[in-house]
Amino acid sequence: MCEIPGSEDSSKIGYIKLTTFNQNAAGSVKEAIKKLRENNVKAFVLDLRNNSGGLFPEGIEIAKIWMDKGVIVYICDSRGVRDIYEADGASTVAASEPLVVLVNKGTASASEILAGALKDNKRAVVYGEPTYGKGKIQSVFALSDGSGLAVTVARYETPARTDIDKVGVTPDRPLPASFPTDEDGFCSCLRDPASCNLNAARLFVRS
Repeated sequence: MCEIPGSEDSSKIGYIKLTTFNQNAAGSVKEAIKKLRENNVKAFVLDLRNNSGGLFPEGIEIAKIWMDKGVIVYICDSRGVRDIYEADGASTVAASEPLVVLVNKGTASASEILAGALKDNKRAVVYGEPTYGKGKIQSVFALSDGSGLAVTVARYETPARTDIDKVGVTPDRPLPASFPTDEDGFCSCLRDPASCNLNAARLFVRS
């Protein structure tokens, strides 16, 4: 929990750093939100920097935590859209509080899907640098000599129909080069914005 003097939304900001999408990721995010709310947190920062992905279903479930409606991701192949994942409100925990998402070039795969969904649905303001760009879905076929052949069978597209592969998700705003990567440094930056060239009072403002 970070206290931000002069914030337009709230003086208490909940900071959640997600490093991977394992089988406990969605449950851990829900628990973190619950604990932070008990401390009267009214806005959140979700840090996905250097999160290389993991389990695709967990990324979808975490998007549903923050969204009550809207497309999360399109699965597309050579014939067009093959599948659509959407939020329907059934798993929503925090769809209304102000939300910032932090990304960088180490944000990949499932974390890019999550960042793209929150950005394109205008659920969050995304800060950082363009993400890694890992948007292919591949199947591996065994060959007679024991080797394998990886074949791309589909791709991920964000709700705005941006092909993630090799392009990544472009943030709404850049982060200053001096912006810290750890929790304590993050809170210190928000308490003393001049130290990291960040306008903390407008942290949750899109433009």
